[in-house]
Amino acid sequence: MCERTILIVDDEEEMRLLVSMYLENAGFRCLEAGDGEEALALLSQHPVDAVLLDVMMPKQDGFAVCARIREQSDVPILFLTALGEEWDKVKGLKLGGDDYIVKPFSPGELIARLEAVLRRVQRVREHDGRLQFGDLAIDEKGRTVTVGGEAVKLTLKEFKLLLFLAKHRGQVFSRDDLLVKVWGYDYTGNARTVDTHVKTLRMKLKDAARHIQTVWGIGYKFEG
Repeated sequence: MCERTILIVDDEEEMRLLVSMYLENAGFRCLEAGDGEEALALLSQHPVDAVLLDVMMPKQDGFAVCARIREQSDVPILFLTALGEEWDKVKGLKLGGDDYIVKPFSPGELIARLEAVLRRVQRVREHDGRLQFGDLAIDEKGRTVTVGGEAVKLTLKEFKLLLFLAKHRGQVFSRDDLLVKVWGYDYTGNARTVDTHVKTLRMKLKDAARHIQTVWGIGYKFEG
């Protein structure tokens, strides 16, 4: 499975290192920021799947940083804080936070809450016809694909092939399966046309081509 990237925002280096260790052990990739300005700069440079945001920080607290993030992104935000009062939780959620984890927390709780938020956000995006896998975004209704915010021009068949694989991520399909599902039952061409389209897709997607994986002797699958 492709690594998901999490941005950890906390002014305490020891806390960032501890959370990074928890997440990396669970298969995530981590970026770290010590304050809000650094966090916003990293968000503008790197696609991330979620933000873990401390509340009690100097210069700008986590609530202010959350509000600024929401001006430019709908990335999932989970607050990490020692503040356990109900009004703090309500304030964070009203500002656009997706969950609120009170310190101290266990590695298991952190990973479970993070995974739950990522699943929930993914379901909402799929319902809206949008699929997001790190820096790769697929809009089914608008028939657009972007990588790192840059538009990728695809033919209709390339788009349908990518969309089908992405909507069935983790499942392996043979070339014949894909011919039936994407090209249609009445297609009479050679199964190698799938290989040609996958090769072209990978060239156009560049780094995001890592999501399309070859299963030797069988066919292809999408991981994200």
